[in-house]
Amino acid sequence: MSSARLRFHLDEMVDSDIALALRRLGIDVTTTPEAGLRTQPDAEQLAYVVREQRVIVTHDADYLRIAQAGEAHAGIAYCALLARTIGQIVERLVELCERLTPSEMNDRVEYR
Repeated sequence: MSSARLRFHLDEMVDSDIALALRRLGIDVTTTPEAGLRTQPDAEQLAYVVREQRVIVTHDADYLRIAQAGEAHAGIAYCALLARTIGQIVERLVELCERLTPSEMNDRVEYR
């Protein structure tokens, strides 16, 4: 496996504690508020993650429809709102980092 590591972007509905936990583990994470994208439409969010080559972590099923429509993306890690605890989401994102490279994650949807 390549030494390249997944980088994440948390959309505005994802708890910021997830970003803090991932950063403590040395994982590169941005958030929608930090990137100045709060209240921006999904298309703007998607343009940012494609440009930055970041996997978007989201509770928003609209991204699943975007992926299904064939829109290019650097990866989507989807978890239904309240389906998992913060700890469980962090564990699954860490596992994703250990299992896949950025190129393997391109245009892929993972259900976390």
